[in-house]
Parts: sequence; structure tokens; C-alpha cells
Amino acid sequence: MMRPILTRPLNLSWLALLLMALCLTPPQVSAQRNARDMVPDGMEMPQWTVDPEFLYDAFAFVRVRYEVDGFFGRGTGGRYERWLTDAPDSEINFGWRLQQMTSMLVHPDGVFLDLLDPRIYNYPFLYIVEPGRLHLSDEEATALKAYLNNGGFLMFDDFWGSRDRRNVEGELKRLFPEKQVQELSLDHPIFHSVFPLKELPQVPNVETGTLSQYTGITTERGAGPPFYGALYDDKGRMMVILCHNTDNGDGWEREGENEYYFREFSEKKAYPMGINILFYVMTH
Repeated sequence: MMRPILTRPLNLSWLALLLMALCLTPPQVSAQRNARDMVPDGMEMPQWTVDPEFLYDAFAFVRVRYEVDGFFGRGTGGRYERWLTDAPDSEINFGWRLQQMTSMLVHPDGVFLDLLDPRIYNYPFLYIVEPGRLHLSDEEATALKAYLNNGGFLMFDDFWGSRDRRNVEGELKRLFPEKQVQELSLDHPIFHSVFPLKELPQVPNVETGTLSQYTGITTERGAGPPFYGALYDDKGRMMVILCHNTDNGDGWEREGENEYYFREFSEKKAYPMGINILFYVMTH
């Protein structure tokens, strides 16, 4: 499949070196499941290589596996398969664009990890998709709190409406009862750290986004405008970002399916927002 062309690469090699220093991953990573394991035989996906000498120094996109109760879950045993939403295309495409548009070294495989896996401490960046029904066990909450307090960062993405937001903020309250999620306005530097965004980006799914050229509607389920919020540690470092009423993962996953969707949402919003988040949290 012919992939659309994005804007010219950015010279960010010094940031790449910083990320490499933060993302050391030991050889045991080969024993864990990754996104490329899910690619069906014969399916074309972006391919790139990293010098084996630096493979475990490269930034790796880590998707968190999680479970919820059987009522909201799918599959057997209450396994909530929505943690897999947009995988494997989402992380592979994002990694490909990240190394294409910047000079950063990017691991070609996205990683799947549980919060109780001690290897999460090898990675500074975690991603949780569709957290609107997320409910952490006490052990997972303890592990995530320790990870965040030790310098890690978590991105929540693709949850819509007030009920989903209450759930996510409620889970964060379990970790940090004394802290409040702070709204991020457009003048916050995270929206300008690499790409200057002129509005709070809202990325709908590909179907809604494609139709938006006729309807003007970019929200899903009548959820309303996008909301971005953050949780900070005691020193003012951003630990968590909430990307609410927006679906960056679909913008990454579905980039090749419709030219309008790519130009309006993948290129202008989903990729710039993802890259802005990554570089902001790694440099602040």
C-alpha cells in the first residue's frame, strides 16, 4: 500500500540522544510479545531497521495490557480486549513516522506489557487506549504509582464522554488522592513543543472523520469538544496526560485508508500531537 507523504524531517538529533539515554532496554525484551507479532501474514506494514548495536537504546512504544470485570469485558475470563484497539498498526505507524519525521532512533516493534511486569521500568513512556472502563487492581495501582513517581509517563487516549472521563479521573484519584487533573489550554507548551497547533486537536475515528468533510462533525457519540488534562508530580513534572474526546490512535492506525482523513486528521493532528507529547515530556 502506497503511504501518503508527510512534511519534511526535523533535525532533532540532540533530543534523540536524550531519549536513547532514557530508554535502555535489556536483551530480555525479545521474550515479550510485541505489536509486529500481530501483523497477519502477507499484510504490508512499514519496515525499518535499527543498527543492532543500538537496538536496545531506541525509543520503544509501550502499550499497557489491562483487564476489567466481565460485565464490560470481551472474550473469556473478563479479558478486556479493548486494550488492543488500533493495534498493531497504531504503534507501528507512529514509530515509523516518528523516525521518518525526526532524527530519533525508534525501535521497529511496539511492546505490550502488563503493569505488574517489572520491565515497565525500562521504558519512560506508557500508552493506555480506551480507558473508559479501566479498573486497576490494587497491585496494578501500586505498581503504576511507583512507576510514575520514579519518572515514568503515561498517556491515556481514545475515551469519550463524561462517564469515561469520570472513570479515568477516579482511577487516578486512587493513585494520588491529593492531586487534581489540571486542564491544558492551547497556550500550554505541549501543543507547540515541535509542531505549533492552532487548536486543541480532535481526532475522530476514520468513518466519522471521513464524513466530517460533509457534516462538519468531528466528535463521537455526541461527546463534545476535546479535553486535554494532566497530572503533575510534587516538582511540577507532568506524569500523565489525558487525551479525552479524541482518538489519536485511529489517526495513526487508519492513515492509509482515506486521503481526506489522512490530510485533515493524521497529518495535521494525530501525528503532531503524539510527537509533541513525546518530546515535551522527555525534555521537561
